Parts: sequence; structure tokens; C-alpha cells
Amino acid sequence: MIEGITGIQEAQRANLRLMRAIKPQNGLGRGAYKATFSLHRYAVAVTHVDTGALRASHRIGQLGPAKYRIYIDPASKNPRTGELPSIYGITEHRRGGEHAFYKIAMRRYAYKSAEQGALVIIREIQQ
Repeated sequence: MIEGITGIQEAQRANLRLMRAIKPQNGLGRGAYKATFSLHRYAVAVTHVDTGALRASHRIGQLGPAKYRIYIDPASKNPRTGELPSIYGITEHRRGGEHAFYKIAMRRYAYKSAEQGALVIIREIQQ
């Protein structure tokens, strides 16, 4: 229960912090990026390496103010073979099991990555 004008003013300030933090260009956007960046790092780490071209081809792209995606850069080329990681990476991922780098990253690290993103938003609300 809010007591008096002081309590109402503090509740209003807390509400303003919340509204500011959940704007896509503020905490929500930074949190979404942090979660995506974290998941990207895990996907890179679990990608099998032959020449390193596939691992080096994972990118983060922004789709909107608080929306990102991880993808294989279609312009990347394997320096040894000239092949496109964006083509053979799909085949590698479809092999499944330990080859399915995005699936592994999601299965093992999505919760942790989302938690890291949420902490960014929470810290902004608490400021």
C-alpha cells in the first residue's frame, strides 16, 4: 500500500524507470543485443573447425530496435576451397548431433543468454 504523496511520487518514479527501460532503444534493446551476443559466442564456440571459415562466418544482424538474428554471412568464403560457409554450413548443421551448432547453442545456452539480457534490463530499471 502506498502511503501519502511521497509514496505516490516514488511509485511514479519507479514506473517511469520501468517504462524507459522497456523501450526498444533503451534497456530492452540493449538486453536483446546482450542475449543475442551471448548466444552468438556459444554458437561460434561449438562450431566444428576445419579451416575456421564456418566458425568465422557467424554474424549478428539487427532486424529491428530490439530484434536480432544470428546467421552465416553469405559473403564469406572458405580461403582454402573457395566454398561458401553459408552453403556448407547448412549441410553441417543438418548432420545433427554435435554438428548442429545453432541447435546446440539454443539447447545448452538459450536460458543463460536470456538471463544475461534480462540482467541488463533489470539494472536499468533499478537505476
